[in-house]
Amino acid sequence: MKKILLLFIIAVGFSCSDDEIIDYTAQNEADIQAYLAANNINAQKTLSGLYYVINEEGNGESPIFNSNVTLGYKGYFLDGTTFDSSSKATFNVNQVVPGFAEAVTILKIGGSGTFILPSRLGYGNRGSRSIAPGDVIVFDINLISIN
Repeated sequence: MKKILLLFIIAVGFSCSDDEIIDYTAQNEADIQAYLAANNINAQKTLSGLYYVINEEGNGESPIFNSNVTLGYKGYFLDGTTFDSSSKATFNVNQVVPGFAEAVTILKIGGSGTFILPSRLGYGNRGSRSIAPGDVIVFDINLISIN
């Protein structure tokens, strides 16, 4: 009897959580499509759901997921409000959110692009600082070098 009660308490404990998982996929897709239409943007879409436009092709090689890179970027919301930027940042590609990492690996040295990340490729259900859970975010990225 004690074992059954203990199993019941454990099951209830795991099933009751304050963290509600919300699927923002449909809303993000609608928001992205509206943004693309309103701004007359013809973007490509990767299998993961990352939208992008290459502004400057660049040349040479592209980084891989464990490359150290130097780049300039501006991160902003669909309404144009900037949440982060740097003219020269150096880091390992695998240390950033999945959509940003994928975006960097699409670029070649000297290349630049605009990348639109649905929340599942950004900060998802947890958000981060000024980024609310479920927010679509946009990055303008210029790949300076692979270190």
